[in-house]
Amino acid sequence: MIGRLDLPEPDAFTRAYWDAAAGGRLLIRRCRSCGRAHHYPREFCPHCWSEDVGWEPASGRATLYTWSVVHRNDLPPFTDRTPYVAAVVDLAEGPRMMTEVVGAGELSAGAELEVTFREGIPVFRVSGPSRTGGPGRSSA
Repeated sequence: MIGRLDLPEPDAFTRAYWDAAAGGRLLIRRCRSCGRAHHYPREFCPHCWSEDVGWEPASGRATLYTWSVVHRNDLPPFTDRTPYVAAVVDLAEGPRMMTEVVGAGELSAGAELEVTFREGIPVFRVSGPSRTGGPGRSSA
């Protein structure tokens, strides 16, 4: 039997990221040498190769870069979620991130998004004047 393929398997390095996400906070890594942020979490800077990098809270804001509506996925638990929106977003801090957009209606490139969390996993939703509570304060 196949288990849940949407849940992370934290290791000693990524545990801080996943623990923060479980608490409703999105973290990114920033290089102390060149000052650039990056995501996915790595132990070195992918820009200058420095190992002097650290965790910092992200704002939770992003813009939609590209997306695809997935209508079929036979892996658990995705079968029960179709259709869903697989997306790449540009975080306000600079890095690009693969994610899911939840609660989406009509999407367009450059749409403003805010992070929210589903079972400790960061996902994004379209932000707007009707949203309340701020980034990361509600559940998908």
